[in-house]
This record gives sequence, structure tokens and C-alpha cells, in this order.
Amino acid sequence: MGTNWTEENLISLRERVYIHIKDLILEGEFKTGDRLVERELAERLNISRTPIREALFRLESQGFVKTVPRKGVIVADISEKEIIEVFTILSSLEVLAAKLAVQKLDDETKGKFIEYSSKVADCLESGEYTDYSNLHGELNHLLYSSAKNAKLYEILSGLSDYIRAFAKTGYKNPGRPEKSMEEHLRIMEAICNQEIEMAEYLTKIHIENSRKAYIEAVNKGKEKRN
Repeated sequence: MGTNWTEENLISLRERVYIHIKDLILEGEFKTGDRLVERELAERLNISRTPIREALFRLESQGFVKTVPRKGVIVADISEKEIIEVFTILSSLEVLAAKLAVQKLDDETKGKFIEYSSKVADCLESGEYTDYSNLHGELNHLLYSSAKNAKLYEILSGLSDYIRAFAKTGYKNPGRPEKSMEEHLRIMEAICNQEIEMAEYLTKIHIENSRKAYIEAVNKGKEKRN
């Protein structure tokens, strides 16, 4: 791993272990149905089982893992219906975040939107950026933090993590990553121009398009299996 997990104090260690295991789920190293064994994780990170146990308990309370009789802790299996429900909630809350981002826009935040708009435009123009998932995560973080509402940020980040962990299918649709980036560009432009209604409308369209891409990808997957 190259990380010395024992150097930090216990509170910091708990948080770092939680984030690390969660990232392994988000990045697909641990997939749906995989067992997460305390002993193995403790050996892998060279730490005691206590912070591992606490991280797994926290992840279970958030729905990322679940405890199954005779199997132990496994990565949860989220149904298509649940993912579509998350998209519905995400739509309303991201629209609210966009509205707040416009209302609370300052020079520093505007500078970040301009910086990321340039980064996204360069990626789209070059056509060399093959993995948009990390960039997409950064754009979400920028939007959520720009709303300057800690509770909203926490809820949106959790919902966004669900989509990232359990609904990766939509991003495999040809052309969808690029289209998503173009939608983000327009949203950022509307926020910088302080056009509240336009920012809200474009955000709603973006989430709806993402939801459609997910459903389309799932249906294609079913057709292939049949």
C-alpha cells in the first residue's frame, strides 16, 4: 500500500480507513457481493481490526455494505428501482444546489468554475481524456460545495457516491461521458452568469439525461443476456 496507517491519531485513522474502504467500493475493486473480511482488511492495511469494524459499520448504515448470515459483510446489491429513486432525489437536490451556488457566488468560487470550464473544454477538444469519472466527481464536488450548505453537501455527496458505486453502467454508453461534460459546461456557464432559472433547468436536464442513459444501458445489458 505504501501508507503508514499507524502514524495518525485514532480519530484521523478511523476516518482514513472509512474513506479508503469506501473508495475501493466506489472504484470497483470491491464489487457487489464481494466479502469484506475484517481480518484480511486489517492485515492488508497493517492495523488493528477496531477501525476496520467501525468503518464497515458506518458503511452499512449508509447502505454500501450489508451483513448476511453465514457470509458476513458483503458489498450491497442495490436494485435498479432504488438507483432510479436516487436519481429522482438527486435531481431535486442538485437543482437546489445550483440555485444556491448562483445566490452565493463570489469571486473565488466563480474563478473555480471558470478554471474547471476551461479544463472540461480542453478535454472535450483534445478527445484524449478517456476516464471522465474522476473529473465528473470533481465537478459534482465543486457544485455541491458552491452551495455553501454543509448538510446539503453531505446528502448530495452520499447520493452521488451511490450512483458512482452502483450505477456505473450509464457511463459506459457510447458518447454519454462527453455529453455529460458538455452539460456540466453549460451549467457552470449559467452559474457564472448568475442565471438562476437557466442553471436550475440545465441541472434538471443533466440528471434526467443521466437517468435515461442508465436505464438504456441496463436494458441493453438485459438484451445481451437474453
